[in-house]
Amino acid sequence: MTETLADKYPEAAPYIEQAVAEHGEDWVLEHYYKQLYPLGQVMAMPEKEDLPFYDPNEHSTMTEAETVAMYRAWAEYREKLRTGTKPDE
Repeated sequence: MTETLADKYPEAAPYIEQAVAEHGEDWVLEHYYKQLYPLGQVMAMPEKEDLPFYDPNEHSTMTEAETVAMYRAWAEYREKLRTGTKPDE
């Protein structure tokens, strides 16, 4: 039996499906890390490669170094929100 995205990620699937319905699969794949993946802070989110419409021959994902840089930027952003500081202060 094959698990669907909704089976593996019951909280996230509606958000992904809504984004696909509103913008299309290509938009979701292009904007996944900026628009949808941050939801991983509050719920389990699939990796981009786990999306059912992801094709490794046609689409790309972030490298490990890019992923680390993204998480560091998010951590810095959250810290600035927490402390109320502005960039470069």
